[in-house]
Amino acid sequence: MTAIEVRKLRKTYPGGVEAVKGIDFQVAAGEVFGLLGPNGAGKSTTIGMLTTTIAPTAGTARLAGFDVATEPLAARSVSSVVFQEPVVDRALTGRRNLDIHARLWRVEPAAAVTRIAETAELLGVTEILDRPVGSYSGGERRRLEIARALVSRPRVLFLDEPTVGLDPRIRHEVLELIARLRTSSEMTILLTTHYLDEAERLCDRIAIMHAGRIVALGKPDALLAGLGRELVELRVKGDATAALAALRAHGVAGEDAFLVGSTLTMPLHDRSASEAITVVATLGIADAISTRPPTLDDVYLRLTGDRLAEAA
Repeated sequence: MTAIEVRKLRKTYPGGVEAVKGIDFQVAAGEVFGLLGPNGAGKSTTIGMLTTTIAPTAGTARLAGFDVATEPLAARSVSSVVFQEPVVDRALTGRRNLDIHARLWRVEPAAAVTRIAETAELLGVTEILDRPVGSYSGGERRRLEIARALVSRPRVLFLDEPTVGLDPRIRHEVLELIARLRTSSEMTILLTTHYLDEAERLCDRIAIMHAGRIVALGKPDALLAGLGRELVELRVKGDATAALAALRAHGVAGEDAFLVGSTLTMPLHDRSASEAITVVATLGIADAISTRPPTLDDVYLRLTGDRLAEAA
């Protein structure tokens, strides 16, 4: 079954700013799907349209078959979202926050008690549930945010930049938690992030957004395979564009070689690293040269010319 279906979805804001430019993708039930890209790529606008908080300009989007524009209440009833910014009430206890959310989603009181206990156990917040949220650590508060979203038992869960602004330890805790959710339920998860390591670790498939469009979509391994098993990376001295042209003329750099400033990256595919290094040395065009396996950051760089972590 298809949990999320997006067809030619578009959003143009007043003044003519086109944030999302006719994107298409589907997410299967039970899949973890990553939507990647820097700030301004259109990720948050896409999530806003899917969660019915932003009206699409054109196209369609459906959650479990419900159209987000024409059936917003039904679409909301089968989904839940963890926002970038905290939405839990810090003055209330964790339990009270979860109870209010259950009431808003019209969960029967008896069922709510059971769900809150089960969700708190799953998220590891049982022991702190009766403390005011204002006394929670950052990681504890983030776990409560996710618990709040799960109380309604959504079929589709949106995690919008769930680790942004967290220190490395807390970020690791949250990633471990999401990984547990992935294996302990049949829920569909759509995760937005600008951390490529998160997507590679958690997602079945990823879509990379750039300037309002999806520029790549597939399984992480498949996207990496497009660059081969090894790259040669060099820091060019002098004219980087001329250096790239020279390496292409010598048959070392293919069409998928790319420049970012003075750094030139060449996927090798069937060529050998020693051959590439020999040609580079003969031409005398590099201050430094190295070889390494490709990463998802390289996929993004080749498609957009921007380093994702720096553009976020």
